Amino acid sequence: MAIDATEAYDDENIFAKILRGEIPNKTVYEDEHALAFHDINPQAPDHILVIPKGRYVSWDDFSATASETEIAGFVRAVGHVARTAGMVEPGYRLLANIGKNGHQEIPHLHVHIFAGKPLGPMLSRV
Repeated sequence: MAIDATEAYDDENIFAKILRGEIPNKTVYEDEHALAFHDINPQAPDHILVIPKGRYVSWDDFSATASETEIAGFVRAVGHVARTAGMVEPGYRLLANIGKNGHQEIPHLHVHIFAGKPLGPMLSRV
């Protein structure tokens, strides 16, 4: 079920529970601004999720309300994870689904990092 990117933050979403330590994860990186872990349903040979530690529903919410320190820390965490995982060459894809049309399913900002195989075009040609 896709969500509305403007809906209120839900403290019971799966990523909030992961951040509180209620649900285990396979952490690959953590600092004061972000947590990165392997996706439990990988869509590529390498599939890592990076989430900010703050209560942000979407990229829009995050970019409008997070502090400059949080934004810089999160963006740097995404880059650090990709570099550390050896994804820079031959390349990787970042994906952040926002709102219903973007098929966002969890109301907590998250970035998918996909790598490990040629990923094809971004969208099907219509």
